Amino acid sequence: MKLICEKEKLLLGLNHVIRSSVGRTTNPILEGVLITLKNNEVTLTTNDLEIGMEYVIKNVEIVEEGKTVVDSKMFSDIIRKLPDTDITISINNKNLLLIECEDSQYKLSTMNADDFPTLPTINVEKSISLPQKTFKDMIKRTSFAVSMDENRPVFTGCLLDVKKNSLNMVAIDGFRLAQRVAPVFSDSEDFKAIVPGKYLNEVSKNLMEINDHIKIGISKNQALFEISDCKIVTRLLEGDFLDYNKVIPSDKETRITISKSDLQGAIERASIFSISSQEKEKKYPIKLNINLDNVIISCTSQIGDAKEEVNINTEGKELEIGFNPKYLLDTLKAIEDDEVCLDFGSNISPCVIRPITDEKFTYMVLPMRL
Repeated sequence: MKLICEKEKLLLGLNHVIRSSVGRTTNPILEGVLITLKNNEVTLTTNDLEIGMEYVIKNVEIVEEGKTVVDSKMFSDIIRKLPDTDITISINNKNLLLIECEDSQYKLSTMNADDFPTLPTINVEKSISLPQKTFKDMIKRTSFAVSMDENRPVFTGCLLDVKKNSLNMVAIDGFRLAQRVAPVFSDSEDFKAIVPGKYLNEVSKNLMEINDHIKIGISKNQALFEISDCKIVTRLLEGDFLDYNKVIPSDKETRITISKSDLQGAIERASIFSISSQEKEKKYPIKLNINLDNVIISCTSQIGDAKEEVNINTEGKELEIGFNPKYLLDTLKAIEDDEVCLDFGSNISPCVIRPITDEKFTYMVLPMRL
């Protein structure tokens, strides 16, 4: 096999697939990238048996067709550091991958391409499409709220709930919920699928802030994401997801409107006292004392106390309530609006946070007892 390719093209393809290669495995080939040369195209494939990625580089000068597998990280590191010009890649008579660029020459050990686990063929039963930038935004605003608890695997994923050409993406970890909704183009029936959150984040890295569409196909236990010259295959999680429509409160006793940056800054400063250096596993809540025209944000622990005051617009009753500051900060970082509104029922019921101008994003967090 032999090819001549621009560095930029080759590196772009590697950047799309290299993230799915696995480390610390007893099977070295899973750390590799499959390089296939055929019909003036280079196909780069990685697969760790949980998530697989494939990227096709078109209009490449193929001198001799063939395929091989090399260590993905080593290969990409070499390509990344070469001069910005054409690169020649071939197999020599010792079955080593020869990489040549100007005055640089590298040789890499290869593995048998026939031993590489190629991507499964997905029999797509239901599918949708939507702009890449929309789906990227949906992942950003929800995946941070997935659970890290492997004992509840269904909540380590994001629910994709398609109803009447609308996609609801929902993440829950038992203490909070994040939901983002967007219109989609669908040529199939409504469906639900739970995609592992960590794999959705890998998909997000391949998405661009453009209106070109991503196509999402679902089979019985796998999902297929098609993005231009790239496709990604992941497994789906099995189990029943929480009925999110029933847990988001519709009634409120108190609503406050507040500057997002003011609230975020006050919580960040007060939360310095939330984690005690003397009691490493103990976390102290931050307290919100909501008045008619201001909110007092405070935190008291064994190492000291903090107090912040922020102006607000309050509708309804005054309230005192406590939260884990991380859960509030995570959602504020995901909101781009200048102002947010927070809805409260009582000091033991969930708080619902929404941007002022974006009704498509909803965040719910449970309070901590003070």
